[in-house]
Amino acid sequence: MSGKNRQLSISFNSPVVLIFSLICLISLGLGVLTGGRTTTLFFSVYRSSLSDPLTYVRFIGHVFGHAGWDHLISNLMLLLIVGPMLEEKYGSVNLLFVILITAIVTGVVNFVFFPNIRLLGASGVVFAFILLSSFASMRAGSIPMTFLLVAIIYIGGQLYDGIFVQDNVSNLTHILGGAVGSLFGYLAGRGRLGRK
Repeated sequence: MSGKNRQLSISFNSPVVLIFSLICLISLGLGVLTGGRTTTLFFSVYRSSLSDPLTYVRFIGHVFGHAGWDHLISNLMLLLIVGPMLEEKYGSVNLLFVILITAIVTGVVNFVFFPNIRLLGASGVVFAFILLSSFASMRAGSIPMTFLLVAIIYIGGQLYDGIFVQDNVSNLTHILGGAVGSLFGYLAGRGRLGRK
């Protein structure tokens, strides 16, 4: 053992996941301070005029908004557990791409098909990450058993809940997020995407 003192340091190991989490925290804080006005204005997607520039901001911004601390903490716990491993494997740019595509797909689908429902939260991104993580060990010509099990458990559960459980959870958002993560994982596993 060397005589040098080794100092512990904190590393910024997963910039996309950490910045995403920080923006979610700030958006909820702003929502609390403004009585929900900023959450409605910037961090929720709902039917609004296409001539309003904020409509397009909300197509992405809704993934940062949360209805309360419990909603935020449940999403952040999963993001912070799964996200860093994914960012290390696929790269920051690719993970940012997954987040943006998930936000746009879920935001646009909600805008078009559910005009009277306000959508907010990172759960679509969480499901994208969960399904993407099951592809982490994919090899050419094979589909990981973990992917099949995760797909059955998570997506099957969302289909069941969507049909039989009446709550404020957007099961379609979870399914769409999972589809984005699965597609990205499949393409990355086939070597169609570079690591950035």
